[in-house]
Amino acid sequence: MRPISPAVLVAFALCAAAASAQKLAYPEAPRKPVSDTYHGIQVGDDYRWLENAGDPSVKAWSLDQLKVTRAYLDALASRPKLKARFAELYNTSPVRYFSARQASGAFFAMKRKPPKNQPVLVTMKSAGDVKSERVLLDPDVLNAKGTTAIDFYVPSLDGHYVAVALSEGGSEDGSAHVVDARTGKMLPDVVPRVQYPTGGGSIAWDAQSTGFYYTRYPQGEERSKADANFYQQVWFHRLGAPNSSDMYVIGSEFPRIAETALSTTRDGKYLLASVRNGDGGDVEYHLRNATGEWTKFAGFADKVRDVWLGFDGRLYALSHRDSPRGKILAMPMDKPQLADAKVVVPEGEGVIEWAAPTATRLYVVYMAGGPTEIRTFDLAGKPLGTLPSEPISNNYIGERLQGDEILVGSTSYVSAPAWYRYSPQSGKLERTALAEKSKVSFADAEVVREMAVSKDGTKVPVNIIMRKGTKRDGSNPVLLNGYGGYGVNEQPYFSEARRVWLDAGGIFAVANLRGGGEFGEEWHLAGNLTKKQNVFDDMIGAAQHLIDRGYTTPARLAAIGGSNGGLLMGAIFTQRADLFRAVVSAVGIYDMLRVELTPNGAFNVTEFGTVKDKAQFDALYAYSPYHHVKNGTAYPAVLFMTGENDGRVDPYNSRKMAALMQAASSSGRPILLRINMDAGHGQGMPLNARVEQDADTYAFLMDQLGMTAK
Repeated sequence: MRPISPAVLVAFALCAAAASAQKLAYPEAPRKPVSDTYHGIQVGDDYRWLENAGDPSVKAWSLDQLKVTRAYLDALASRPKLKARFAELYNTSPVRYFSARQASGAFFAMKRKPPKNQPVLVTMKSAGDVKSERVLLDPDVLNAKGTTAIDFYVPSLDGHYVAVALSEGGSEDGSAHVVDARTGKMLPDVVPRVQYPTGGGSIAWDAQSTGFYYTRYPQGEERSKADANFYQQVWFHRLGAPNSSDMYVIGSEFPRIAETALSTTRDGKYLLASVRNGDGGDVEYHLRNATGEWTKFAGFADKVRDVWLGFDGRLYALSHRDSPRGKILAMPMDKPQLADAKVVVPEGEGVIEWAAPTATRLYVVYMAGGPTEIRTFDLAGKPLGTLPSEPISNNYIGERLQGDEILVGSTSYVSAPAWYRYSPQSGKLERTALAEKSKVSFADAEVVREMAVSKDGTKVPVNIIMRKGTKRDGSNPVLLNGYGGYGVNEQPYFSEARRVWLDAGGIFAVANLRGGGEFGEEWHLAGNLTKKQNVFDDMIGAAQHLIDRGYTTPARLAAIGGSNGGLLMGAIFTQRADLFRAVVSAVGIYDMLRVELTPNGAFNVTEFGTVKDKAQFDALYAYSPYHHVKNGTAYPAVLFMTGENDGRVDPYNSRKMAALMQAASSSGRPILLRINMDAGHGQGMPLNARVEQDADTYAFLMDQLGMTAK
């Protein structure tokens, strides 16, 4: 008897999946046409009414969509098994430490300890001394529902206090609270609106631990509906004093879409304010000395991307001027002048991503298309070697400790995150007790890195994670992930959920698209503003590469992405509906002509562009997913996911896109809208909600690709 070919087996599986598909009766979404005119071009919109979240009819429609989605997903045979598997993985996953901070005589970190819904804030005497560990703040104690989250924290320089930004329901609308690190007791100080999803938030303590500088959005009489989430400034709060006595420090001259980050030297004498002009914009830098005088030493046009405060009285700056891969400059703190800065580390092979100056060393993180390594120099720029690392891995600096010691993090697609202490005296990476001991093994898996070719001939890296011995016979279900924006780098990362996908016979792939910063500033600029289409071409090229190389076929290919990656999903399934069987698109932007009218959308203008500019409008309109849905097109199955409290991407994007797609698609495949009423953009999501979301995501994908959950 002749063996059945893989292609026939795939056809059987997909037919079975199709046979089990449910007939969906989507909630009625009446068309209420309106139109806008941009540069003489009239653009229609049938679902503008779905933008009004406060309208009772929109709320009712959203709940009806959720009922349809829940009925469909809950009926999938694999979902109970997947939910149980994810609950097992996440609730018993190892302790994970992150966001480490060193203060005088104390070490702080965030600690994720399943089955707790939220990470807790802990302190210990030194990095890795877990025997001395104490919990300072447990959000689950504050809120048993698990929806209160720590957005960020900053210890005072003497380690006596910790300022903690807390927010509710994934909103990222954070207020600052203060914990006495010596007793664990919460002080009565509460400073509202130090953080919001638009410009983020930041805190830095003064030298004497009497109070802290913080980013502040308009409050009280300053605040109006139009500017409530703009015009971020820096103020100072003194412990024990009423908020009404807080003092303005700087920021009245900052742009409307300023995103400000604060940091100080370890003696508190100098305060650095890094001011970004929106999400994709340039950065300017202001330094305050011990006498309270401010110096603006780098402007938006100077192409300085990062600045670090050294231990030796110097500022170290990452400059992209005439150096798209980056060079490091140094200048004195007492008289910082960019024109007089000296080149310490010139541009070379690899992209400089980060740096950490210590007592006598300069540690520099270099990136090569996604993977990273750490090289060391003396403070004059003399190379001193490279720290050892795993191939195709992500290596980063967690925190500067004492002297020249640093905390080094390392992870890969198949290795769990680990924390190491590095000291030049020993020259070794010593594994600390902060390292993760995962119960999930990828010993049977391998990672290969191949180069796809985009539409214009650009080579795009694709990282492919699969079980050893996987055959390239076109039968494999493949899940392709991408992002491509804001200069954000898609680096190797460990995922327990990926184990579930591989166990079901799947392959996971990650593409390093233009718009990110994996190959430097030029790689980013080749995928933003009027060149954003390159990102989508890169993703389509990566998908075609996986097909041409025999890993899969369109019938077994799915894509997944979120936020800017959600925009990516919308673009690829409207431009190449034939290339994918299923797509999961989370908290995505789809109406690119109206996004800048939302608060956070205004911050994205420096990355995406504005409809007010003719050339940028033409580019936006040419790819805007919402404006390229065509009636009668056989679209892939799509699961749209959004959070009702999302302050980064307004949920109306998902509502409008789902309604339009449900009316237009002729494939008969499900177009589902999953709304989480107690979540935002994804930050601060409780562990139990993560279990539910991943069970929905993987059940949907596996059903569409004809997979069986193990």
